[in-house]
Amino acid sequence: MHFEVLVEDQSGKKTLEILMPKIIGEQDTFELHFYGGIGHIPKNLKNETDVNKRVLLNQLPRLLRGFGKTFANYPANFPAAVIVICDLDRRCLKKFRQELFTVLNTCNPKPETRFCIAIEEGEAWFLGDIAAIKAAYPNAKDNILNRYQNDSICGTWELLADAIFAGGSNALGKKPWYVIGREKSIWAQKIAPEMDINKNASPSFCYFRDKIRSLI
Repeated sequence: MHFEVLVEDQSGKKTLEILMPKIIGEQDTFELHFYGGIGHIPKNLKNETDVNKRVLLNQLPRLLRGFGKTFANYPANFPAAVIVICDLDRRCLKKFRQELFTVLNTCNPKPETRFCIAIEEGEAWFLGDIAAIKAAYPNAKDNILNRYQNDSICGTWELLADAIFAGGSNALGKKPWYVIGREKSIWAQKIAPEMDINKNASPSFCYFRDKIRSLI
């Protein structure tokens, strides 16, 4: 099986570079595509968006149509799928999924596609494995980690920052966006290698993992 994996930012790419090989088999392949944020689904799905605006949802109609045409030319013994991974943030999950499937249903041919939503943010997948965080950051604050409820809408990256970053989210949040993004990528590179994909307590991570496995 081949997977084209779309993620919204650099830290997501760093995370999936490490986690995908833990999930797929040796015979399976994947390619990661990261973007400069999540953006918004275009109101008119048939209109071409600015290809230079590299944000995930803005480009999604064009990307899925392209993958549909590409996959249609693959041989029958080379199955492929698109995995779209993005943060829920403060959206309504049901409505957001409906919007994503509306985009997919405009494609002809339609690529095999799975939408996997990190709830509330990608850091929820790290927080689903407290042991991995502690292995990567032995001085992480237990009182903060232990109060986290998996996949809760609570300011997820800020909570993780409070547990592992000097000065917490208050200090990190005052820095430029690119510094925050760089720090999140460091978290990914340190925590993801320690994660046990079979013992993660995040329901949204388990959904992602199991969708990959069911396709294989």
